[in-house]
Amino acid sequence: MNKNAKIYVAGHRGLVGSALVRSLKQGGYSNLLTATSKELDLRDQAAVRAFFERERPDHVFLAAAKVGGILANNDFPADFIYQNLMIEANVIESARLAGVEKLLFLGSTCIYPKMAPQPLKEEYLLTAPLEPTNEWYAVAKIAGIKLCQAYQRQYGCKYISAMPTNLYGPEDNFDLESSHVMPALIRKFHEARVRGAPTVTVWGTGKPLREFLHVDDCAAACLFLMDHYEGEEIVNIGVGEDLSIAALAGLVKQAVGFEGEIVFDTDKPDGTPRKLVDVSRINGLGWQARIPLEEGIASTYRWFLANGE
Repeated sequence: MNKNAKIYVAGHRGLVGSALVRSLKQGGYSNLLTATSKELDLRDQAAVRAFFERERPDHVFLAAAKVGGILANNDFPADFIYQNLMIEANVIESARLAGVEKLLFLGSTCIYPKMAPQPLKEEYLLTAPLEPTNEWYAVAKIAGIKLCQAYQRQYGCKYISAMPTNLYGPEDNFDLESSHVMPALIRKFHEARVRGAPTVTVWGTGKPLREFLHVDDCAAACLFLMDHYEGEEIVNIGVGEDLSIAALAGLVKQAVGFEGEIVFDTDKPDGTPRKLVDVSRINGLGWQARIPLEEGIASTYRWFLANGE
């Protein structure tokens, strides 16, 4: 990307979008284009087309999405599939009409089958059933991938798709009703420490294995792919290592300074047994994650404390 290119970050206030803005600014890109959801409703086709026609960005990072954890996905399936389909379809088509040079679509590793072999290779997409608790979101994200591939084939658009593993970091959602596991644990342990509670309850058995990537590493990977990748196939973004939810809870407990016990609520769902991505493709292109998990958890907790919890 040229340093003076106009770069639109869709979803710039979200976890990934805010990290992309930080990384772009640190990289010397000053012509950044953003719009809040109040300024531009990405679900509104006419509004999105008018925005692209007026602004004519050179590059687009499509990080806008309706996201949430197991509870939110299970309770609001229509919202998750409809809103995400509208966002990605509107942005991708408007980008084509406005002559956008290159677009990167951010998906999620929940696109892979529930019982796919581990680690998850890109070619496992659409080879078996999805995890039922988040299939609505996953189907929408798969549609976004297929849109990018179709636009490459039919129009020759340089639209690529990246699949980050579980992300965490500054600007995460710490609402216990709608957050993912990492921010939920940080808030639970913090509130328990403040109250002097003897225990913290964690959903599930603690046995599922998960991989966690700091969002600043994810943003760095996205910028790398924008500069170095034009293929039609999706690219995983991850660390290549995982740990159990029980082990993660132990790390968060240590970072927060909670001295009580951890209790597992086995009546709550575990979700996918394991979700580790194969990062051979992006590693082969020349990129690797750099932020250690313990360091990332500690810095995220400091951000949580500094930003009004």
